[in-house]
Amino acid sequence: MPKRVFIDGESGTTGLVIANRLHDRPDLEILRLAPERRKDPAAREDALNSCDLAILCLPDDAAIEAVGMVENPAVRVLDASSAFRTHPDWVFGFSELTEGQTTLIAEAARVTNPGCYATGGIALLRPLIEAGALPADAAVMLNAVSGYTGGGKSLIAAFEDKAAPGYLDTGLYEYGLSFEHKHVPEIRHHSGMAKPPLFVPSVGRFPRGMLVNLPLQLWDLSKNLSGVELHRIYQDHYAAKSQVRVRPLLRLEGKGAGEKIEADGLAGTDFLDIHVVWNPKTEQALVVAQLDNLGKGACGAAIQNIGLMLGIPDLG
Repeated sequence: MPKRVFIDGESGTTGLVIANRLHDRPDLEILRLAPERRKDPAAREDALNSCDLAILCLPDDAAIEAVGMVENPAVRVLDASSAFRTHPDWVFGFSELTEGQTTLIAEAARVTNPGCYATGGIALLRPLIEAGALPADAAVMLNAVSGYTGGGKSLIAAFEDKAAPGYLDTGLYEYGLSFEHKHVPEIRHHSGMAKPPLFVPSVGRFPRGMLVNLPLQLWDLSKNLSGVELHRIYQDHYAAKSQVRVRPLLRLEGKGAGEKIEADGLAGTDFLDIHVVWNPKTEQALVVAQLDNLGKGACGAAIQNIGLMLGIPDLG
């Protein structure tokens, strides 16, 4: 029997991508509401309680409301909003987070899909803190840039439609300058940090892709790591993980090395690549998470979690 899936919020950016990727699979039945019924509470409640897995692609308040509508104990929920990402009763849907996370997701009734920036930040920080290489109370700064599709339909229009209200004639802008971006609590909680990182995100004029950067003064770390040792921590943590790949160590000294890590280099994929850049002369390193904000940063992660929750190995 096909598993019944309902995407609440299918018309949004994330919902549309997930729906397209699940389309025409014989092992899934997608429950759909007519456009005029998508905001009808009774219709939504019926669909939410008639499926095997409800996927919520909604703003936080609407996601909380939808969860409250689920009365059927057999219905499992995957939420793509930020409403439950630090909630103790929800399993965090980053399967590569730590040992046993995949099993937790596969068995959970409630899974919260990670945020895009948070996926990159946690992927960089969690291995170092688990290994004792970075103190949990360290002063950490994360810089990041995302493609504009991460902002949904309004931001897509602002970059692509010159007639749209708020059209942005810019190549890149920084935001979240109060240092209270909604992903900060999630990054802190799931990386194991005692203090929140200083996180500065930005949006560039490209549709899909993301870089999250963690600069490290190696001489200031408790273990005084070399770049080789730093790289090995990531290799060990992500060994045998199919969607997180640790790229070869970049040992760079002097000027004109010519190496580049492109923000849209993984656009259209579900991979997250870890790049470790090391200058032994300066005793400094930069660790970069490269991903697609709609791939491993959102929809790709959701597809992976759907596959785990429904027992469909080839889905993610």
